[in-house]
Amino acid sequence: MALVLLPGLNNLIEDISEEKKLPTQVVEAALREALLKGYERYRRTLYIGISEDPFEEEYFSNFDVGLELDEEGYRVLASKIIVEEVESEDHQIALNEVMQVAEDAQIGDTVVLDVTPEKEDFGRMAAATTKQVLAQKLRDQQRRMIQEEFADLEDPVLTARVIRFERQSIIMAVSSGLGRPEVEAELPRRDQLPNDNYRANATFKVFLKEVSEIPRRGPQLFVSRSNAGLVVYLFENEVPEIQEGSVKIVAVAREANPPSRSVGPRTKVAVDSIEREVDPVGACIGARGSRIQQVVNELRGEKIDVIRWSQDPSQYICNSLSPARVEMVRLVDAEGQHAHVLVPPDQLSLAIGREGQNVRLAARLTGWKIDIKNSQEYDQAAEDELVAELIEQREEEEALQREAEQRLAAEQAARAEEDARLRELYPLPEDEEENETDFLSEESESIKQEEKDLSSNESDSTIEEDSIQEDGTR
Repeated sequence: MALVLLPGLNNLIEDISEEKKLPTQVVEAALREALLKGYERYRRTLYIGISEDPFEEEYFSNFDVGLELDEEGYRVLASKIIVEEVESEDHQIALNEVMQVAEDAQIGDTVVLDVTPEKEDFGRMAAATTKQVLAQKLRDQQRRMIQEEFADLEDPVLTARVIRFERQSIIMAVSSGLGRPEVEAELPRRDQLPNDNYRANATFKVFLKEVSEIPRRGPQLFVSRSNAGLVVYLFENEVPEIQEGSVKIVAVAREANPPSRSVGPRTKVAVDSIEREVDPVGACIGARGSRIQQVVNELRGEKIDVIRWSQDPSQYICNSLSPARVEMVRLVDAEGQHAHVLVPPDQLSLAIGREGQNVRLAARLTGWKIDIKNSQEYDQAAEDELVAELIEQREEEEALQREAEQRLAAEQAARAEEDARLRELYPLPEDEEENETDFLSEESESIKQEEKDLSSNESDSTIEEDSIQEDGTR
């Protein structure tokens, strides 16, 4: 068969490599696989309307495509086994046929033959298949490379540049910093900040949320400006004490997209110090607020409260409600993490915050359910009765949940026992194969042990004979 010429093959590979940001070797491999699928399609079309397709799924596994870049063409090659009598022409070749070319050929050897069809015979359907497979393989390679490039990044915060707008999402160009070209990432509407001005070519710090694949669109990176990880990263870069490890960020609660436009974005950060002489809050704020101001500027004016973490829940809750002044914190249900916070009347609105934002963030930060109460109107006896009812209700719900879990576990155990009993009565094919394998394995071990014992006995017998001969000689 003759070489099928593809004029401009080298330029085609280089253009695809540059457009898809893929190495030329990857493009060549994808092209070879696509041409092989096109050949399979060509062979199958020969039976359309005549008979049923005779080819199985792995029928063409011994076929390959060789690219001749110097001559700008390709060949379809088939590896065939030399046999006495041919049963499959695509997989075997007769010995007498091979000996006409190679006299030293033997049965069982493998030869590679050129089975390239004429270009005119390739067909439109085969060509379309080649084109589709090539596009799919290139997308797969792009996805694989992007996943490898971004999935294991130590630093999940990237610098992104605005490219264009698609509906409510923003498409940005990001780079992993590993010397590879920029790739596109999507910033969805829910991950944008209300104070950001997204204009063309504007740059932002973004948090890499995930690397996934969208059907018919290929690989896709999703980034966020509202993720709490972005706040952690910015503080780590602005506060040397965090980098050194003397100050650590314990928890972050962020509301970057408040439910109402009248409420601005806000974040609470709980910090602690490893060394007693270091003030964690002061270290994060910096002299005259210089350090925290850099973080606020990057987040376009977002309000940030830095509070000190405490091992004491009461003190931690009190700190979390900053800047409100708290008179007392009552842990009314420690097991259910429910607390009553008593504040003066003039601090009530400040503790709750606009539309409840301050107490909502404090609850997220501490993990406690916080009820803000007016200290002058607080009736402890009445509140304790209400809390006792809530505790009783919670305990009943927990008991019901435990019963449901126990019942589910018992049902699963009974189902597993019944399945095991049925499999003993009516073994599945794989069970029979497994039992047969175990039996053969045991038989093999038994034979090996018998041979070992026999060899040992023969060895002992030889030693005894040698000993007798030595005694006779003496």
